[in-house]
Parts: sequence; C-alpha cells; structure tokens
Amino acid sequence: MAPGSLPDLAVTGSTGHLGGLVARILADAGQPQRLLVRDAARAPDLPGAVPVVSTYADPELAGASLAGVKTLLMVSAAEAEDRLRTHYAFVDAAAEAGVEHIVYTSFFGASANCTFTLGRDHYATEERIKASGMNYTFLRDNLYLDILPLLVGEDGVIRGPAGDGVMAAVTRGDIGRCAAAVLAAPEMHVGRTYNLTGPEDLSLQRAAELLTEGTGRTISYHPETVEEAYASRASYGAPAWQLDAWVSTYTAIANGELAGPTSDVRVLTGREPQGLADFLKEAHHL
Repeated sequence: MAPGSLPDLAVTGSTGHLGGLVARILADAGQPQRLLVRDAARAPDLPGAVPVVSTYADPELAGASLAGVKTLLMVSAAEAEDRLRTHYAFVDAAAEAGVEHIVYTSFFGASANCTFTLGRDHYATEERIKASGMNYTFLRDNLYLDILPLLVGEDGVIRGPAGDGVMAAVTRGDIGRCAAAVLAAPEMHVGRTYNLTGPEDLSLQRAAELLTEGTGRTISYHPETVEEAYASRASYGAPAWQLDAWVSTYTAIANGELAGPTSDVRVLTGREPQGLADFLKEAHHL
C-alpha cells in the first residue's frame, strides 16, 4: 500500500499488552489504523488494521512508516538504558514526517526530579514532544494494578521499601479505554494531560490483604529498607539503572508521589475505574 492509501491513525506497541488492547478496541469500533511494529508477522490480525514495519531507534524507517499519519499513539518503549535516546529519535521523526497529533503514554507525577527514575525519562520525552510543534495529549499512567499480583514472591511476601505510602494504581484496561477515547476524537484533547488512576489509594499492606482475599493465598507485605531492597535484588544480575528503577518504584510510593485518585478515567471513558478487588474477581473468572 502507498502511504496515501494507509490509515492516517497509527498505533505503536500493538504486540504488547497496552498497545494491543488499544488496537483491539479501535478495531472493534471500526476504526482503520496502521500498526507500527518491528516484525509484521507478529502484528495482531485485526479488521481495518494494516501492519507497517517501524522502529523507534531508526529515524529513516520511522519517518517512512509515519508518512501520511495525522494522529499517532506512542506507547513508551520497553525499559532500556538508551530508551530516552530512542524516544527522542522517534518524536523527531514523527515531527519531520508531518504527524499532527501525538498521544504519549507517560507516567503519573513525571518530572525532572521525581523519585521514580524512569519517570524522569517520561518527563523529558514530554518536553521533547512539546518542543516539536506537534499537538499532543499525555496520558500519565499510575502504577499498573495488573502487576500487583506479580510483586508477590514465591513465599507469599511482597517486599519493597514503600513504607506505609499509598498509590492510586490503575488497570491496563482502563488506560487502554482512555487512549482509545482520545484517539477517537483527538481534536477534543489537544494540549491536555490526563492523570490516569484507579478509584482508591492503596498501601502495599492493603494490597496484600486484598490479594489474600482475591487469590486464596496468604499474602503479606514486608517493608524493606532501601539498603535491603538493593541487596535482595542484586542477585538478579541486573544493571545499576535497572536496580535503581525497581527500587525507586517503591520509594516513589513511600514519598507519596503515586497517591491521589483522579476522575480522569471516568471523564474520558464514562465509567468508573476498576479497583483491585474487582480486578482480581474478573481475573479469577477468566
């Protein structure tokens, strides 16, 4: 297909959880889209969706894949040491290709000096997008509620230096519905930043109680010190930046930077966001 005959809405990340969910919602709504993927064979097979090979790190390929795109969903790249460089390359390529509006999945409380180290990369990406001249909408996602069960160790203990801090964790499903709503009418959301949260503030102690009720396992929370957190994760052999990211997820909670439910999910989707108890009930029935 020539660029002129391709859909002018492009979605990245469709081979992953969040981008794949957004792509399915759009396809179900009859919205044509081009799926920007590294490997066309891995793209989901959806009605009205055309896979186009692209990558964040290759400006030439990215630029070609974005020709004729008006609205772009940019799902943040997988965590990597050079993620910010590849984000910059892709944002620049999008602006160069004439993309009119970019919708970027950012992080709740992103700032130049936020506690969560990777939140700083999200802030820097937002600033690059603002400077590009493109219209933008930022979806600042709180911690994924979906990963809370994955924080539980084999011994049934959640360990981390979160103290008694709380977070307004949000499901990927709610984020996906918000993104699809923005992409359906991007002109309504120009220059807006949405803080996407679940319905309640949760401590890890409360999360452990709800996980116990929802899974039938006995789950508890052990608040580590920062030193203990680094020591307990050192055995994974991860690079320093990755260890910093893991530990600072918890210290950001301890510092109150992920607290504060908002109404933005309801504003965008017309429905209340899902909490942990309901999420676990639904997951149990699947």
